Order: sequence, then structure tokens, then C-alpha cells
Amino acid sequence: MTHPGIFTRVKAALWGSTAETHQRSYDAATGGRRGQSFRSYGPTGAETLAAAAPLRSRARYAHQNSAYITNGVAAIVAQAVGAGIESNSAHPDPDQRAEIDAIFLTASTAIDAEGRTDLRGLTAAVVQAVVVDGEAFVMIEESPDGIRLRQIPAEMVDESMTRDLGNGGYIAAGIEFDANGRRVAYYVQPHRPTELFPTAGEPIRVPAENMCHIFKPVGAGQVRGVSWLAPVLLTLNELDQLLDALLVGIKTSAMLAGFVTNVNDMGGDAFPDADGLADISLEPGTVRVLPGGTDIKFTAPDQAKDSIAFAKLTLGQIAAGLGVPQHLLDGDLSGANYSSLRAGLLTFRVRLEQLTYQTLIPQFLDVVHRRVVTHAYLSGALDGDLSDALKVEWIPPAQMQVDPAKSAQATRDLLDMGLMSRRQAVAAQGWNIDNLDREIAADREREAALKLSFTGEPTNDAA
Repeated sequence: MTHPGIFTRVKAALWGSTAETHQRSYDAATGGRRGQSFRSYGPTGAETLAAAAPLRSRARYAHQNSAYITNGVAAIVAQAVGAGIESNSAHPDPDQRAEIDAIFLTASTAIDAEGRTDLRGLTAAVVQAVVVDGEAFVMIEESPDGIRLRQIPAEMVDESMTRDLGNGGYIAAGIEFDANGRRVAYYVQPHRPTELFPTAGEPIRVPAENMCHIFKPVGAGQVRGVSWLAPVLLTLNELDQLLDALLVGIKTSAMLAGFVTNVNDMGGDAFPDADGLADISLEPGTVRVLPGGTDIKFTAPDQAKDSIAFAKLTLGQIAAGLGVPQHLLDGDLSGANYSSLRAGLLTFRVRLEQLTYQTLIPQFLDVVHRRVVTHAYLSGALDGDLSDALKVEWIPPAQMQVDPAKSAQATRDLLDMGLMSRRQAVAAQGWNIDNLDREIAADREREAALKLSFTGEPTNDAA
């Protein structure tokens, strides 16, 4: 007789019988049929490097060919950037604040190296690249005319370049790190973005201070960004095939195809005509008498009804994976009301605030503002303490409200209860409070000079 080992007996004493010791509390950690359907995930850095390029290619295809993805990405860009994220100098001196804001506004209008847009347009392009490609690269070029920005495709940073440099330094996917793990430089391929195939030229080393690399990491150790469409690409492909099949099926059923069967199966043609043919055609207003023992059935794809509901469910899965409300993908508001729209948009906007304040501002906008202000300081356009001049706050665009009247009343209540400052309320509307106050003062002065009143009450001069 074989006795159980000491380890087995200890486990039985602690956790019950030996049969129970093979069970785990977490179903996802088991090795049974359900557990085996899961695949393991390796280190974040290695996994993202291997997946970045193929995911980027497929995501670009989906963005250019899927109406739903195009709509969803556009919604993210519009809500995150809107007309533009405005800078607001935090210099302690009001006069210096106004001067810095004026200098940065002037510089931002001509900051695009290609001359196509301004900083607002570049910011929108960066957000779109972050969502579709998973990352965006913007080179900073300094010239006597000022700071210029040039966005480059992600594939121009050489992903195949990985090597050890010695003394703890290394290059991973075209990005050079020092012994402390800090980014030192980027290796950019010299070919033009319009070329179909890259050239064999040696990559150009661009110092890290002259490159903005914007991406939202999914885990520690990540070097390159991964497309936000990664969780939905396979489902999107299946949905496209389903919708194509439904479209073909419905189009076929619209042709009103009919099939005549001989119920008695007596052989021969059901409807022999003068030419010996059994083909029947229906013209408008036709009435036909079927011979005895025959029946006719028309195509009616009843499964289309269930398939449409399933397609709607799948579209909701895609919207959840992309992180946007479903109506921003398909534009369907038939089942929406004020409460559902507000609840969906609030969650969506919180996610975009994370993108704005945790990724876009520290990785891109702060860097650009620092370079522009420093260039103005070195050129003599600014004086005083540079550290104060570099302080800045960013004002995201005002979010459209489902019910503006209720939102305005809520803001007024917060101001009356002292739970919000007027500066915060003005910033939430996408305005700079200093500029707004100056405009209001100018309006009041002009109204008084022209004896105008927009409150329904006459002015003192007009009384």
C-alpha cells in the first residue's frame, strides 16, 4: 500500500482533501478547458515592440476604410483638442503674463515647419497619430526665425535599430538610452515620408531634446507606442464581414426570387408553356393560377433580423474597446435621452482628460512652450527670471453641454457656495480669465460711451 507523501498530507490538512488541492479560486488562473483559451502575455517592453509595427499598419487601414473607426477617432480628437488647447502663462506679474502669452501666440501661428497649420492643428494631428499609430513624433527645429515643429511618421524612427552601446547604454527600436534608462537620442531614417520603401541610408541621430515622443504607455518598460485600436481590430474585421454578408443577403432577397416545388413529385415541368419551358416571371398586376400539387416559396432571410441585433451588440463592443460612447461611432441617438447621453459623455471626457493632462501636456505642449519661451529669452524679447517665465497653465477647450442651461446653473451654484473660483469657471469654458476680464471691461466702457444697455434697464445717462 502506497502512503501519501508528507507534502501531500500537509496540503490535505491545510486545504482539505487532495482532490481539492488541485482547484484554484481564480478561474482565469486554472489550466482547464476555459483556462487554456487564454494566452500568456510576456514583458510589456518586448511584447509592444513586436506588435507595434503590424498593429500600426492594420490600424491605419481600418481608420481609412471603416466609417465607424473614422468617426470614433474623429470624436476623440474633437473632444480632446477641439479648436485648440490654449496656453495661459502662470508668471506672477500680470504684465509679464500678458507679454508671454502674446509672444507664444505669435510663435504658435507660424510654428508648423511645413506651413500648413498652427500649433492647434499640429496638436490635433498628434492626438490622431497617438490613437491610430499608438505614438507621434514631432521634431523641434530652431532657426533665427524661431521654433518650428515637424511631425514625422512613426516608421521613420528606425524600429529595426536595436543594439548594445556598452557602459550600460543601448538602442531599442531606434531610441537611445543611457545607463540610467533615460532617453538620449532618436535615430531617424533619412528617406522622405512620401517614399514607398525606405532607403538604405544611415539613420540620423537626433538628440532627445529636439524630439517629442508622445504616447500613452500600457505598462512599465514600454519603449514604443501601440495603437489604441489593438483591442478591436479583430472584432472590427469580423463585423465588416458580417455587414457585407447581410448587405448581399438583403440585396438578394430584394430581387424577390421564388422557387416552385412539385408537392406530388409526379415528374415533368410544373408549368410547361408553349416553348416547353418551366420558367415563370412576374410582371406588375399579374395573376397566375398554380396547377394542383404545386407550391411556390419566396426567399425571406429571417436570420437578417437577428444578425442586425448581433451587429449592434458587436458595435457596442468595439465602442467599449475604443473608449467612446456607441452613438459617437454609429451616430444612432434613437435610444438616447438626457441622462444616458450625459452619463456616457462624462465617462468619455474623464478618459480624455487623462490623455490631455497625463500625456499630451507633459510630453508635447509643455516642451513646446518651454522651447519657445527660452528662445524668446535668449533672443532678448523677454527679460527677468526665466524660471517664472516658463510657468504655464493649459486651458482645454470648453466641452459642449447636453443642456447648457442646467450646466450654467450648476456653475453658478458652485460659485455661490465657494466651491469653485471664477478663474476655474472661466477656464472650464476654454477662456483666459485675464483676456476675458479685459474684453468685459472694454465692452462696459464702450456701452457707457454709446449709452447702450443690454439688460433691459436704461443707463444713467439715458434716464
